[in-house]
Amino acid sequence: MCRNIKTLFNFEPPVTEDEVRAASLQFVRKITGFNKPSKGNEAAFQSAVEEIAAISARLLQSLETSAAPKNREEEAAKAKARAAERFAV
Repeated sequence: MCRNIKTLFNFEPPVTEDEVRAASLQFVRKITGFNKPSKGNEAAFQSAVEEIAAISARLLQSLETSAAPKNREEEAAKAKARAAERFAV
């Protein structure tokens, strides 16, 4: 999985539309291999991003859990600590 795509489910505050779109953009970039598509591929690329964002938003809204929502700051701190350990010299 692409490391730039973050988990978006079960956070407090809930995921925003911008976060869903950013994850969708990263997904489309990953599977196409394009950071920025050519003019000829731009419409298909943007359409895919929008469709994946809509599907992802519906998925996130339909999921249920009995777990308490995760705190964004705590999860970010954990990720930073994992990265520091992984890339320590």
